[in-house]
Amino acid sequence: MGPLPLLALLALAPASIREFDLPTSDARPHDPAVAPDGSLWATEQKANKLLRLDPASGQMREYPLRTPDSGPHGLVVDREGRVWFTANYKGYVGRLDPGTGKVDEFPVPGSKTDPHTPALDGRGRVWFTMQEANKVGRLDPRSGKMEVRDVPTRGAKPYGLEIDAKGVPVFCEFGSNKLASVDPETMAIKEHVLPEGARPRRLAIAADGGVWYSDYARGYLGRLDRSTDKVEEWPSPGGRSSRPYGIAILRDGSVWYSESGVSPNTLIRFDPRTKQFASMPIPSGGGVVRNMVATPAGQLYLACSGVNKVAVAAPAAEPRKQ
Repeated sequence: MGPLPLLALLALAPASIREFDLPTSDARPHDPAVAPDGSLWATEQKANKLLRLDPASGQMREYPLRTPDSGPHGLVVDREGRVWFTANYKGYVGRLDPGTGKVDEFPVPGSKTDPHTPALDGRGRVWFTMQEANKVGRLDPRSGKMEVRDVPTRGAKPYGLEIDAKGVPVFCEFGSNKLASVDPETMAIKEHVLPEGARPRRLAIAADGGVWYSDYARGYLGRLDRSTDKVEEWPSPGGRSSRPYGIAILRDGSVWYSESGVSPNTLIRFDPRTKQFASMPIPSGGGVVRNMVATPAGQLYLACSGVNKVAVAAPAAEPRKQ
């Protein structure tokens, strides 16, 4: 399936997108997060900072990290508003108190550590993937105890990570055609095989427990039912080279993701009920949307890495049919 013409993409308009320039040039915003107060947070990987945006006023504030060249990658915000992030270059999980600017560091054990994507469970524990080390980790902030486990498949490159409603972490194996679930108590890892050649990069978990993932290598949107290991997949509108990447699910069940292999990058909406796609270009071009997050208010927060922007997408009430 070839890419849709640009005019067709413009006609669909599933959302309106507001983009915001970052204060620091070439900061490389990598991942976004949403805070309890509705603010947008993002890592600035090259600037060694974290960013807070108030979408209503457009006001921004940057928080420098105390260890140079930490390479902040992913981040999440807990119920108290503290920001947890992964320092990809320096091998630690960090915690920022926005009120004081204080940063606490929790080193990841091992000689080759590269904490990648974090997620918080209902008990306040921080889970994270380690792409090159081929491990998954867990930090208990109350005790400071950190544990890591090897992924069974060699070269699996654990990448995107989410936690389901039952507290079970699920992650992508970007180096293989697998997703994996982690027992939240024993940290035992169960792998789920996807179609040959699939390379899942990011995932989002629906209310029914279904795992939706972006197949970066084959240009597909996929869904895994972990209870049966059944996989469904649909070709992305941009074709096999569209490189689906950041993905999120809104409360209405709609699945949203970005195609990073087309220019300009696109924002895609998929309706699981009708199996219909709607697509639009990202105004700035996107510069690769590596991750996105759904907000309780029904919006999407995006980090547009290559164009040094963050964005807020407000979905239309009902996308037009193709």
